[in-house]
Amino acid sequence: MLKNALLVTASIIVGAGGVQLLHAQSKAPVYAIAAINVKDTEGYTKEFLPKTQPGIKESGGEYIAGGMNKTTGFDGEKPPSRVVIIKFPNMEAWNKFENSDEGKKARMDLGHKYGDWKALWVVEGVEPK
Repeated sequence: MLKNALLVTASIIVGAGGVQLLHAQSKAPVYAIAAINVKDTEGYTKEFLPKTQPGIKESGGEYIAGGMNKTTGFDGEKPPSRVVIIKFPNMEAWNKFENSDEGKKARMDLGHKYGDWKALWVVEGVEPK
């Protein structure tokens, strides 16, 4: 009887640990990295950015780095005129932004109108300890 109770207790502890691990994995921040050659700075800053920035903020995103002509290349190709890194609390927050009117739709309608998008990556970060 004691043996069975110990097995049940051990199973609960292992199961709880697994749930905690899965929960922790879903809480890792993600970083959206965009590399863009802006063709029309005025249109980009006056039409595209005001459309997309509220959605970034509403989804929990925060600018970490970037701007116009603020990237220095040390190896490889010359960096584009705009490289931006935006941190989102987790992949769910990124998906909320990406699936909003301020996300993919704005990028396709306005972002590509004013800039040549070289890349857009989303990189999973490490969970803060």
